[in-house]
Amino acid sequence: VQLQASGGGLVQAGGSLRLSCAASGRAFSNYAMGWFRQAPGKERELVAAISWSGGSTYYADSVKGRFSISRDNAKNTVYLQMSSLRPEDTAVYYCAGRFNGTLSRREYEYDYWGQGTLVTVSS
Repeated sequence: VQLQASGGGLVQAGGSLRLSCAASGRAFSNYAMGWFRQAPGKERELVAAISWSGGSTYYADSVKGRFSISRDNAKNTVYLQMSSLRPEDTAVYYCAGRFNGTLSRREYEYDYWGQGTLVTVSS
């Protein structure tokens, strides 16, 4: 499975962006998916995750109520809708796939990674 993240860019605080992660290869619908981010000088952290069916989701406390993860298995794509963006949301955002379809908070349990897309939020 190859993952291609897109949709990053420069946005003002309070604005919105939608990230997309397109998957190639077989059996995308079997994968749990996650969005991670890494800010300069900080460790990579899980932002949101979704199970293979979309029936279960997880959000980091820092983004609850502002970000929404979803997936379209027919299009082999997972999305991260980000609203009310803050300067502290500035980071490179990565999508990741986990063959075990249940979502995980553990970075090491993800099997495939996209290349990252930069989100910059100006104050």
